[in-house]
Amino acid sequence: MSTTVLPDLPASTTEPDGSAVIRVLSYNVRSMRDDTDALARVVRACAPDVVCVQEAPRFFRWRKAAARLARTSELVYVTGGATASGPMILSSLRAHVERTDDVLLPRTPGLHQRGFATAVLRFGRARLGVLSCHLSIKDWERYRQGRLLLDKLAALDVPHAVAAGDLNDRPDGRTFGLLADALQDAWATKPWGREHTTRLGDPEQRIDAVFATAGVEVLGCGVPMGLPGVAESDLRSATDHLPVLAALRVPVL
Repeated sequence: MSTTVLPDLPASTTEPDGSAVIRVLSYNVRSMRDDTDALARVVRACAPDVVCVQEAPRFFRWRKAAARLARTSELVYVTGGATASGPMILSSLRAHVERTDDVLLPRTPGLHQRGFATAVLRFGRARLGVLSCHLSIKDWERYRQGRLLLDKLAALDVPHAVAAGDLNDRPDGRTFGLLADALQDAWATKPWGREHTTRLGDPEQRIDAVFATAGVEVLGCGVPMGLPGVAESDLRSATDHLPVLAALRVPVL
């Protein structure tokens, strides 16, 4: 168990003016090939309203695996998985799903098919577009996908949105920079918890991130190491990435 206790991250709530404080979790689950019980414990301890999953199961019986992750995490499946070539969205029952759209991106021969899982969710009167992504390992393709991400986020046609996922890029990279110039990098805006998202013991890098449009208020964002209920042993066993948890205030328009 981590010995560092994090300061409180705002809990999910609806405020008197109708704005919604929500928790968004981004997590690369490596196709659930590791300790799925540890994975579910980490997700539950984070108490998310929305989970942007990367490397969700996408082959044989993938829907059954997605349903299992949702059930054991006390969430519901929204969209994605094989239909987005890996990215997936889960949510709590607090979210009302207005619409979903899974997008397959142009494929480069010899490289993995990539895609976006997207949804428009409503929390009371607050509406939020959500995009889960896992970008290419190749710089030139990743940059093209970053541009497509911004286009797709705008096409959701909602005043507030978040994009979260495994960027395969660091903050000094050009694709990360492209997104950070157009959106709020939640960690840089309001750091909380641990910064680096690579597996414990690996070279420290921040390659997973949550981004938000300008009208969303970032209340805190980072790796929830030290959050009550998040055991370091579970973080090591669950997958080869660390999760990123953000608390956001979404206003009503």
